[in-house]
Amino acid sequence: MSTPTRTPTGAPAHLTGSGGGGGVGADAVRPDGVLKVRGEFAYGSDLWMSDMLWGVTLRSPHPYARIRAIDTSAAAALPGVSAVLTADDVPGEKVYGLELADQPVLAVDVVRYQGEPVALVAADIPDTARRAAALIRVDYDVWEPVTDARTALGHPTWNMVHDSTPEVTELSRESAHLHPEGNLVRHLKVRTGNPEPTAEVVVVGEYEVGMQDQAFLGPESGLAVPAEDGGVELYVATQWLHVDQRQICSALGLPPEQVRLSLAGVGGAFGGREDLSMHVHACLLALRTGRPVKMSYNREESFFGHVHRHPATMRYEHGATRDGQLVYVKASIYFDGGAYASSTPAVVGNGGTMGIGPYVVPNVHVDCYGAYTNNPPCGAMRGFGSVQTAFAYESQMDALAAELGMDPVELRCRNAMEEGSATPTGQVIDSPAPVAELLRRLEAMPMPAPADHGDVDLRDMPGGVSNTTHGEGVRRGVGYAVAYKNVAFSEGYDDHSTARVRLEVVGGEATATVHTAAAEVGQGLVTVEQQIARTELGVDQVTVHPKDTTVGSAGSTSASRQTYVTGGAVKAACEEVRGQVLARAEQLVGRTVPDLRLAGGLVVSDAEGIAVPLVDVLGDDVLEETLEWRHRPTEAIDPETGQGFAHVQYAFSAHRAVVDVDTELGLVKVVEMACTQDVGKAINPQAVVGQIQGGTAQGLGLAVMEEILIKDGKVRNPSFTDYLIPTILDMPPMRIEVLEYADPHAPYGLRGVGEAPNISSGPAVLAAIRAATGLPLTRVPVRPEHLTGT
Repeated sequence: MSTPTRTPTGAPAHLTGSGGGGGVGADAVRPDGVLKVRGEFAYGSDLWMSDMLWGVTLRSPHPYARIRAIDTSAAAALPGVSAVLTADDVPGEKVYGLELADQPVLAVDVVRYQGEPVALVAADIPDTARRAAALIRVDYDVWEPVTDARTALGHPTWNMVHDSTPEVTELSRESAHLHPEGNLVRHLKVRTGNPEPTAEVVVVGEYEVGMQDQAFLGPESGLAVPAEDGGVELYVATQWLHVDQRQICSALGLPPEQVRLSLAGVGGAFGGREDLSMHVHACLLALRTGRPVKMSYNREESFFGHVHRHPATMRYEHGATRDGQLVYVKASIYFDGGAYASSTPAVVGNGGTMGIGPYVVPNVHVDCYGAYTNNPPCGAMRGFGSVQTAFAYESQMDALAAELGMDPVELRCRNAMEEGSATPTGQVIDSPAPVAELLRRLEAMPMPAPADHGDVDLRDMPGGVSNTTHGEGVRRGVGYAVAYKNVAFSEGYDDHSTARVRLEVVGGEATATVHTAAAEVGQGLVTVEQQIARTELGVDQVTVHPKDTTVGSAGSTSASRQTYVTGGAVKAACEEVRGQVLARAEQLVGRTVPDLRLAGGLVVSDAEGIAVPLVDVLGDDVLEETLEWRHRPTEAIDPETGQGFAHVQYAFSAHRAVVDVDTELGLVKVVEMACTQDVGKAINPQAVVGQIQGGTAQGLGLAVMEEILIKDGKVRNPSFTDYLIPTILDMPPMRIEVLEYADPHAPYGLRGVGEAPNISSGPAVLAAIRAATGLPLTRVPVRPEHLTGT
C-alpha cells in the first residue's frame, strides 16, 4: 500500500495510558481527557497543511427544483480559484448512500431539499472560495415541495374522534414521486395474536415529535491529501471509517487501497456523522488540483450538511382489562425521512419492532412507515427510532392509568417485561430484563425538597433570573417513564469488528498496542480498549493506535455497540496473544501449569509459586494477532408478520422527572432527574454515569426546547441562536443508580449504555409537565403556547 506524501499538522497521534487499577471495572483515566480540558486536543477543524486549498460548497436555496443550467465561468475566472466542479466532474458513481445509493454527490438534474450540494470550489483562501461560489449561476425551475410524510405516501391525515376511529381527510392532489420508485422507503408490519382484539378499557392518542438536531459542537471538517500513487488520504471526523471509504471509492472510481481514511478529532457525533458530508467533495477537489484541500463547515452550513432525527406522527390505541392488564396495542407510525434514505430503513426497523415499549402485550398490530419528502434528510440520532415512539407509548400508559384510576408506576410494573418474556417480534428475552425493578427503585429514591416561595432564588424558578415569577402560578409535577433499546446492528446484519493487538517490550516494559478502526467520538472508547487490554494481558502500558482503514472494519460508532462489539474483538485478540505468552512460559518452565495467568507484568501461578516477568518471556519477540469478532447472529424478520430474532441485546432504563411549571407564562423548570439503568457490567463506571447524564440531557432537550423549524421545506433556525439546546443552567441535579445484571451472551456481561437514557428521559419530563398542568400535551417539544393556550 502506498502512503500519502505528507502528514498534516493536527493529524491523529497514538494515545498512551498507564497506571495501576486501570482495568475493566475501574474509573480509568481517559488518555485524551487532559488534552481536551486544556484545549490542546486536535479536532478535525484544526487540521492544517502549509500549501492547502480551501473548499466551499454551493447549495440549493430551494427544497425542490429542476436544474436547467449551471454557469461556472465567472467563478472559475476569479483570481485564486483552482477548481470549480459540478456533477459532470464526478468520475465514478454519481450517487451514494448509507443503506440505499440514492443521494447525488452533487445534484445532477434535480434538487430535493434546501441545502443540497450543487457545485464545489477550491481556492487559496476561504473568502475567495466563498466569493467564487456566489458567482456560480444556477437556473432553477422551482417545484412545489412535498413536506408531509403521510401526504407523500398518499395516506389520509388524522382528525381524532371519540370512538377511536380516525376520520379521514381526502388528499387534494396526487403526491409527487420524489424518487423513481415512489416515496415509500420502508413499511414494517408487526402482527401477533388476535387481529381483532377487544378490551374493557381503550385509550387512543395521536402524537407528534419534531425534528431534532444532533447539535454536536464540532462542525463537519476534514482534509484531503493527494498521494503519489494517484489516490488520496482523507483525515475526517466521522463515525464509520470503512463505510465512508466504500462510498468514496464508488464516487471516485478508485479501489480501497488508493483511498485511505484516518480519523480526525471528533467534536461529538450522536449519529450525525454516520453519513457523508464533505468527504467526497474534498477528495474530488484534492485530486483535481493536486493539492491538499480542507473543508470546514460553519454552524449554519452544518445544519444543512448532516442528517437529523426523523420527525414522527403516530397514532396509538391501547386496550386493557379493568385491573390494568394490557390486552392489545395498535399503532400507526410515520417517520419523515426527508429527501434521501440515509438510515431510514433501520430507523423504521427499530421504531416498529420496539414501538410498544418494554411491556408484555399478547396482541400487537403495528404499521411503521418511512417516507421520502422534500424536508432535510433524516438519519441516525441517539435512540434511533425508539425515541419518537417512546413519547407515544409512555403517554398512552399515563392516559391508560388515568382512565383506570391506577398509579402510573403500578400499571407499568404490572405489564413489565422480564427475563423470559416475548417481544412483539416473538423473540424471547434470554438475559435479565429488570423493568419493574428499575421503576420501583426510582419510586424509592428521595424526592427533591419542595420549593420555598418565601425565600425565592430566581435561579430555581421557571424563567430563571429573568424574574418572571416568584412562585405565583407555579405548579410542580412528577412523571415516570421506562424504555428499552436494541444494542448493536439487527435484522441479520453481519455485525462485526476487527482488532489487532500487539505485545512487545518497549523501553524495558511490556507494552500492548491496540489497533481498531472504531471511531472515538467522545464516548471514551479508547479508554475501554486500554482497560480490556490491561485486564486480559496483565500490563499497565497500553497504546491505542490512530484509527484508520489500515485495519479491518469495526463498524459504526452507533447503536451503543462499540464497547460490546469492538470490546469483544479486543478481548478476543488479547486472549489469542495471551495464549501465545502462556505457551512460551510453559516452555520456559518445562511443564504444563493449569492456573498460569498474566497479572501485574508477570506470568503467575499461585499454585506453583511462579512469578516470571513478562519481559523475560517476550524477550525481543513481538506477538501480534488480528481477529474479526462477531456477536451471535440475528435474523431478518418476516415481512408480513414482523416475527424473528431481530436484536442481539436490549438495554433498559427508567427516569423520574420533577418539574415546576409557570402555568401563566408556559415556562418549565426541570427541578430534578433521576435515572435507574441496567448496564450489565460497568467497564468504566465514571464513563457510564457520563453517558447517562448526556443521554438524559438530549432527551430533556427534545421534550422542552429542541426543534429544527421547517416551513414549506425550508429551515428557519439553522443556528445555535435559534436552535436551543440545554445548557448547564437547564440541566438539573441527577440521581443515578446503576444496576449490573450480567448478560451471559456478552463480553464481561456488559450492555450498551449510551442510547437508552436518551429514550426514557424525555417522556418522563413530558409526563411531569402533564401532571403539573393537567393538559394532554401530545406534541414535543412542548412550547409555552401549548401550556397557556395562546
